[in-house]
Amino acid sequence: MKRTLILSALALSTLAGAASAASTAQEVTLQRYAPSIEVSALSDAQVNSLLAIAYSGDSEGEKRALIQQFTN
Repeated sequence: MKRTLILSALALSTLAGAASAASTAQEVTLQRYAPSIEVSALSDAQVNSLLAIAYSGDSEGEKRALIQQFTN
């Protein structure tokens, strides 16, 4: 029983760490185009929309303009 609880706790902490790392990577990506952006204040849908812009084939200037327009 103790082993199951320990393994469950370990699995949950691993998942939380992976989610945190993904969140940090998203924030770094978006701050590349809008340095003052507060990713934690955005909804998941907004973050996904901004990431779609960041990973699009547009030029760096177009990405920056679109993301900054979205966040202002």
